[in-house]
Amino acid sequence: MTVASPNFAGLRVAAFESRRADDMTRLLEKAGAIARVSPSMREVPLEGNRAAIDFANLVISGQIEIVVLMTGVGVRNLLAAIDRHVDRQRFLDALSDVTTLARGPKPVAVLRELGLKPTLVAPEPNTWREVLSTLDKSAPVANRDVAVQEFGVPSVGLVAGLEARGARVTTVRVYQWELPEDLGPLEENLREIAAGRIDVAMFTSSPQVHNLLTVAGRMGIEPEVRAAFERIVIASIGPSTTETLRELNFHVDLEPEHSKMGHLVQAAAAQSAALVQEKRRSIFPARPASYSGEASAAASAATLSSPAGDDELRNSLFLRACRREPVERTPIWLMRQAGRYMGEYRSVRANVSFLELCKRPELCAEVMITAVNRLGVDAAIIFADILPILEPLGFELEFAKDEGPVIHNPVRQAADVDRVRELESIDALAFVPETVRQTRAGLPARIPVIGFAGAPFTLASYAIEGGGSRNFLNAKSLMYRDEGAWNALLGKFARAITLYLKAQIAAGAQAVQLFDSWVGCLGPQDYRRYVLPHTQAIIDALPADVPVIHFGAGNPALLPALAEAGGSVLGIDWRVRLDDAWRAVGYDRAVQGNLDPLVLFAEPDEIRRRARGVLDQVGGRPGHIFNLGHGIDKRTPVEHVIALVQAVQEMSQTS
Repeated sequence: MTVASPNFAGLRVAAFESRRADDMTRLLEKAGAIARVSPSMREVPLEGNRAAIDFANLVISGQIEIVVLMTGVGVRNLLAAIDRHVDRQRFLDALSDVTTLARGPKPVAVLRELGLKPTLVAPEPNTWREVLSTLDKSAPVANRDVAVQEFGVPSVGLVAGLEARGARVTTVRVYQWELPEDLGPLEENLREIAAGRIDVAMFTSSPQVHNLLTVAGRMGIEPEVRAAFERIVIASIGPSTTETLRELNFHVDLEPEHSKMGHLVQAAAAQSAALVQEKRRSIFPARPASYSGEASAAASAATLSSPAGDDELRNSLFLRACRREPVERTPIWLMRQAGRYMGEYRSVRANVSFLELCKRPELCAEVMITAVNRLGVDAAIIFADILPILEPLGFELEFAKDEGPVIHNPVRQAADVDRVRELESIDALAFVPETVRQTRAGLPARIPVIGFAGAPFTLASYAIEGGGSRNFLNAKSLMYRDEGAWNALLGKFARAITLYLKAQIAAGAQAVQLFDSWVGCLGPQDYRRYVLPHTQAIIDALPADVPVIHFGAGNPALLPALAEAGGSVLGIDWRVRLDDAWRAVGYDRAVQGNLDPLVLFAEPDEIRRRARGVLDQVGGRPGHIFNLGHGIDKRTPVEHVIALVQAVQEMSQTS
């Protein structure tokens, strides 16, 4: 009995492979596709490449200890660049004497042709992360001279990772990526995509995605192309390409087990027919045509524009408490109310990484709506994270397993601040406003939606430290050493956060929270000098009728200064009594908090007693929103969280 090979069964497949365009066409046609392969890029050697010649001389003179070869075409172009300037055999002999690491099979094949065998080979999926992990295991780079033969664009994450490990890094760029000389086939493919005449799109490198959008923009059809991709199965060759697609707000439907072109075609042939049907039945709901803007915003506005909906939201317990109006009972919601302590959340997370989840609005909405319904809380904060905003600013963000967030290219000195980009638009973060819209659409009108962002100091702490920190040595060092660079960095963050929160409000958030989770490491004097002006600038720039919850954790002595920075509601952590905190910030604003999250590990009777203690400290004064003093711990029994919500709602009822 013969087993049928995977078959596209006549699906129309667009691919953008350049160097192996003919091979891609043959593979697709053999697998039963109607192939439309249009080269989307070309590799152009750098002319008069003095840096390559200097690198070769460094290798020959023994001044380089480790050489990382990223691409096969790069090795060929490197040799071509040094010919006529350096003796080839002498260079190859010197290269054979140092540690060489090949990033995958293509540089290995070229080295074999040259009679060389690499010392190390990075395993699949052959990203720069595998390069670093291979070096960590077999050739630690601390205090060593490492050279990197780069792609057509700099490998910022790899270089930052090497430098963070103590390496002295020399980069060698030997070619650049440019658009094809003949754009006709790519333009024709884009017209077919925009017209809805393509079923599957296959990407074999990250530059293909950027170039496709560049050409679509020049043709004036980028919105139509983006909208069409909602109904097209998108196949990516591997993690780096997938990451680029997701950063640009494309939903990747499949990725092969091995990052090779043949495996990609085989996987797509096996799965595409079913995936096409699913997408067109909207099992994966299509985002609105204008994912980053107007159509979705208009739809949200229409949903919320009915008088009944507006009145019910405005009169919700949460928003009335934000305005310090009397309420029938105290509203309650909880930080991290959709999280790992809930089985429903863990089921979703089992299939996606944390960062992928944050970039999938339909899943973000699902986990928050599920939490609201199960817990019975009075408001829904969107499911997101404070750190993805750093990516369009130029930071390499990873959520490493068991390590938390890692910034691979941290800011460590004044010169690094210059490479932090200004956020000109939120297009690269459009998944967050879309999460607001989908969460808002899935909740009753009586449940407000809260957007949020990290505050400038907390973002700066992550960006400078490269992750979490116990003492914030690097952040404080830059702050004290170069106040000008510090203010420049926080100014960029403040402008980005303002744009980001305004987009969430426009998408349907009724309130926003500013999280300053790490600011407690500062004293009041330093806070007022180095942080307050930047946070105040954000709050002052937001619409006056939208409540802003300003939450700074870790140091009750900061509360008066936090109040000076602004916020119609001050979030209070558990390290201070609520009545003392309210007195410190002033009774002209509402407060939120402040039960110790670990009280939820006590028995329900003790949870109830502790909640009663917080409510008693309010003293009947309007303007209190019950919350924890920080987020729910992942080990918390979900039944205890429900017990807290029910206890607060019962005990705070007014007669």
